Amino acid sequence: MPNINSGDTAFVLISAALVCLMTPGLAFFYGGLVRKKNMITLMMQNFISMGVVTVIWVFGGFSLAFGADHGGVIGNFQYFILNGVGMAPNAMYGPTIPFVVFFVYQEMFAIITPALITGAFADRVSFKSYLIFLTAWSALVYVPITHWVWGGGFLQHLGAVDFAGGLVVHTTAGVAALMTVYFVGKRKFLPGESKSPHNITYVALGTGLLWFGWFGFNGGSALAANGIAAIAFANTDIAGSIAMITWLLISWSIEKKPSLVGALTGAVAGLATITPCAGYVRPLDSAIIGFIAAIVCYSTVKIQEKINWDDALDVWACHGVGGILGSILVGVFAHSSINGVSGVIEGNWHQLWVQLIGVGVIAVYTGVVTVVILKVVDHFSPVRVKEDQELLGLDETIHGEAAYRF
Repeated sequence: MPNINSGDTAFVLISAALVCLMTPGLAFFYGGLVRKKNMITLMMQNFISMGVVTVIWVFGGFSLAFGADHGGVIGNFQYFILNGVGMAPNAMYGPTIPFVVFFVYQEMFAIITPALITGAFADRVSFKSYLIFLTAWSALVYVPITHWVWGGGFLQHLGAVDFAGGLVVHTTAGVAALMTVYFVGKRKFLPGESKSPHNITYVALGTGLLWFGWFGFNGGSALAANGIAAIAFANTDIAGSIAMITWLLISWSIEKKPSLVGALTGAVAGLATITPCAGYVRPLDSAIIGFIAAIVCYSTVKIQEKINWDDALDVWACHGVGGILGSILVGVFAHSSINGVSGVIEGNWHQLWVQLIGVGVIAVYTGVVTVVILKVVDHFSPVRVKEDQELLGLDETIHGEAAYRF
C-alpha cells in the first residue's frame, strides 16, 4: 500500500475522534438549555444516535451514500457490511488514507446530523417514536443527500460544493427541525414555570466541546494534513470568534446585558455558517462570513419569537439558516487560490447559481420527506407524548431517571 501517508491517516483519524466528541458536546449544549426535568431525555436522544446510526452506516448506509452511482440519485450495495472497505486507499475518497478511515470519518457526520434536530422538538417527543424517526430519516434523507453532494450524485456533477456539511449536515438538519416544530406543536408549561436554560455552565461546556470538535469537522474534510486543512482550521476559528463577538454586541445593545448564552449561540451560528466555506475561502472572507452569520441568525431568532415558532433551541435559526447562508456564500467568496473553486468575487456567477440550486433541492426534499416520515411514524406510534407526561417531565415519566438527585 505505497500510497498511504501516515501523517494524513493520523490526521483524519484524530479528526474523526474530534467529530465523534461533538455528539456528547451537543448533548451538553442542548441539555443545559432545556428545563432540568427533560435533560436526560435530550441527552439520551443525542447519545443513542451514536449507536443507531452506526448500525445503519455499516449495514448499507455508507454503501448507498458512497457506492457506485445510479442515475445521480443513490449508490449501490458494493460496500455492504464494509465489504471492500479496508486498509487500502480509495482514489475517490482520500487517496492517501485507508478507505476504512474515510468510512469512520463519514460515520461521525452521519451520527451528529439527526442529533442536531432534537433541539427543535425538545421536551415533547416520545423516545420510541424518535428512534423510529431517527432510523427512517437517516436512511431516507441523510444517505441519499450525502450521495448527491459527496458521493458522485447529480449535485456534485452539477458543480455544487460543500466542504464540510453546510448542505449535507446543517441544511438537512435545520429544515427537518423546522418541519418537526410545525408537526409536533408548541411546548406546554406549568403556571409560572421558567422557560430559561436550567444549567448555563453545561451550555458553555457543550459549546467548548463543539468548537473543539469543529476543527476536526472542518479541517479533517481536507482528508489530508495539508494547506487546505490548515486554512479550514483557521477559517473555523475566525468565523466562530467573529460571530460570537458580533452576536454578543447586538444582543447586549438590545437586551442591555451581556449574555453568555447569547455569545455561545453566536459562536455556534458562526461555526455552522463557515462549515461549507471552510476549505474554499480566505481568512479575511471567513471573518466577513462570521459577521454576516451573526446578524442573519440573530435576526432569525427574533423573527421566530415574534411569530411564535416554538423551535425550542433555535436549531432552524442557527443550523438551518447558518448552513443555507454558508452554502450560498461559498458561491460569493470562494477563491480559486485556496481550493480551485471561484465565486462571484472572482467573476464566477455560475457557482452562486449552482449553490442556490443545491440549497433549494435539498431543502424541498428534506422538508417533504421529513413530514412524510413524521406522519407515518405518528400513525403507528404517537410522536408527541401525553400532556401529563410533558408537564411532569420526560426524564421521570419515560426514562425513570433524573439529572440531579440532591
